[in-house]
Amino acid sequence: MAPSNTSHYDAILLGSGQGGTPLAGAFAKAGRRTLLIDRLHVGGTCINEGCTPTKTMVASARVAYLARRGADYGVHGGPISVDQARVRERKRAIVESFRGGSEDRLVAAGVEVQFGQGRFVAPRTLEITTTDGTASRVSADVVVISTGLRNAPPDIAGLDTVTALDNVSIMELDRAPEHLVVIGAGYVGLEFAQMFRRFGSTVTVVGRGPALLGREDADIADALLNILREDGIEFHLDTNTRSVATGPGGGIRLTVQRGEITSTIDGSHLLLAAGRRPNTDDLDAAAGGVNLDSKGFVVVSPTLETSAAGTYAIGDVKGGPAFTHIAYDDFRILNHNLLNGGSATTTDRLLPYTVFTDPQLGRVGMTEQEAREAGRDVRVATMPMSHVARAIEMDETRGFMKAIVDTKTNRILGAAVLGLEGGELATVLQVAMMGGLPYTALRDTVFSHPTMAESLNNLFAALDS
Repeated sequence: MAPSNTSHYDAILLGSGQGGTPLAGAFAKAGRRTLLIDRLHVGGTCINEGCTPTKTMVASARVAYLARRGADYGVHGGPISVDQARVRERKRAIVESFRGGSEDRLVAAGVEVQFGQGRFVAPRTLEITTTDGTASRVSADVVVISTGLRNAPPDIAGLDTVTALDNVSIMELDRAPEHLVVIGAGYVGLEFAQMFRRFGSTVTVVGRGPALLGREDADIADALLNILREDGIEFHLDTNTRSVATGPGGGIRLTVQRGEITSTIDGSHLLLAAGRRPNTDDLDAAAGGVNLDSKGFVVVSPTLETSAAGTYAIGDVKGGPAFTHIAYDDFRILNHNLLNGGSATTTDRLLPYTVFTDPQLGRVGMTEQEAREAGRDVRVATMPMSHVARAIEMDETRGFMKAIVDTKTNRILGAAVLGLEGGELATVLQVAMMGGLPYTALRDTVFSHPTMAESLNNLFAALDS
């Protein structure tokens, strides 16, 4: 039976991710009666299943890698082993700390939090079914959808007959797999592949595309592939997984096809890292007047408003690159516009990202291919990390730097840094791009020595040599 009474709020947030949580707090601090609804816990994917736990475990994997390389630095120790349960314990503790901090900030701001499923029954009106089965109806002047994405298992024959891991369950293992097979050669798949290789697993990656990271330039993708192969990871690219079954010893067996050749891959564990879908199928978006696209993503304007007046969507659920920092910038846009009378939009914002392999891949702006396809007249600056003094001193010289420069304006259009602290170096280039600086400004800047940043002197000097 539908609830008869409707409680009214100034703002309702559906989802407590890295956009929804701070926005709820901002509304409440501004004196608006605010309700935040989440199905499971505060913090969204980033804190609970994404950035925080994975990067915590990446750090543990890097320590194992460096420990095994100790002799390269003149440091000798005993045999190296990984206590996977302790790695998991450390990850859990940091996640719980971050989640608790988010909850504390919401309570301090005066946000009302309910755990359950919210669905539209009318524009800006929702029915909430809480975890104990209680139903209530709420409405608001402003509704913000921030429900994110979830894993979407690929359509593979036999997948329902085996036990498969996803990005959440693999982090709960108490021992490293003997042989991990990863379906998916994107960001998530590669980070877990290298991580568990360093934890001691044999790792095989199966990718449908002909290269890693399909949005990258071929030279960047090839360099990362070579690095990961050097680490001992086996790749089957341009390969379709036709079926999955129980393999020898109770493991898993993949039947794969590349061109006309069919073969099998045996492993002890299977990780699915090849697809995600938006959490909109339980929202009854049509009842709220909210349009979805053919894949279920919420359609928004440059100001993040949906087809329903007063209803907005932020973060991964609206489509586009699924990165935490984009969700947080969406929060800034709505905070500026709805609470401070601004007119911010998503138009022409730079969207950087970092792939946390080791070495990292930091990216911002256009790739070389994108720039040339757009008809831009460009020059390309490249430099191997083996020419960077700090990288040599750290004995981390794999990878290279690449910047795309507009020939007419001398401005930087984009950059990729595959190397030690690649994400941080890409951020320096992003700031220069935001300021409209010509590449010569970085070529001629006096950077502290020896730092990674000073490598930008030589990277851009190469354009004039």
